[in-house]
Amino acid sequence: MAGASLLALIDDIATILDDVALMTKVAAKKTAGVLGDDLALNAQQVSGVRAERELPVVWAVAVGSLKNKLILVPAALAISRFLPAAVTPLLMLGGLYLCLEGVEKLAHKWLHAAADDAPHAAVGAVEAVELADATIDLPTLEAEKIKGAIRTDFVLSAEIVVIALGTVADAPFATQVAVLSGIGLIMTVGVYGIVAGIVKMDDLGLHLLSRSGSVARTIGRGLLLAAPRLMKALTVIGTAAMFLVGGGILAHGIPAVHHGIAHAAELAGGVPAVGGLLAASTSLLLDALVGIVGGSLTLIGVKAFAAVRAAFGGERTA
Repeated sequence: MAGASLLALIDDIATILDDVALMTKVAAKKTAGVLGDDLALNAQQVSGVRAERELPVVWAVAVGSLKNKLILVPAALAISRFLPAAVTPLLMLGGLYLCLEGVEKLAHKWLHAAADDAPHAAVGAVEAVELADATIDLPTLEAEKIKGAIRTDFVLSAEIVVIALGTVADAPFATQVAVLSGIGLIMTVGVYGIVAGIVKMDDLGLHLLSRSGSVARTIGRGLLLAAPRLMKALTVIGTAAMFLVGGGILAHGIPAVHHGIAHAAELAGGVPAVGGLLAASTSLLLDALVGIVGGSLTLIGVKAFAAVRAAFGGERTA
């Protein structure tokens, strides 16, 4: 009897772990859309410090990211436990925010004139001069960069936690705790491990170039050429992922849109030979379209609100 009870307990534990692993995998897939943007933003945030301080800065931001998640994960679990009806609206808000960020990036790239970017280039030049100036208070400058990166991480971590919570909203509370904690830890270790590799890629390339072997020099040259391209690629992938993930969240939250996309994918899937590919592509493209439309409407609303607020504020001042 005792042996049978032990086996039943082990079977229950294995089932729970299997459920947690499966839900964590699903949550990781859904939050991967934020990952590209998280990588690009954090790599850019910590890349402006001295080479010997890059890894300590990455570590400090990673610790700050863990603290962010120690706040966000319990808050998300409390909402799921005591106010479950708020999960879907929060998820929709997170999706809208992702889409808004994506549209703002596109708007900045395509609608801003080169003259508008001149002040930002000037700021970058000033930072470069500051780093070269031995009289500048480098610890203060470094602390400011760390604080800025942690603030950025808080927003992105909130998106990740909310999206992950949406995948386990109907699961038992213990499973929710395990999945959200696992996602928080995996994302933090994964993101900042990769960020550390990205910011030191050029240093590794220079080190290999100084070696005498032709293979090492070739690899070093390749790393130096790949580093800036990798940063650009991460930015592009992150922007596209924002629309795919954010649009997918919005589409699932609006039944009519969700069923329309599913029907379109089903029709595309009926094409001989390439039906499966067309079905998947159709679903992704329509999710992205929903994301672009949702982000554009949100941006228009934000700009309109800011204009109205400025107008009324100007009247009060007058």
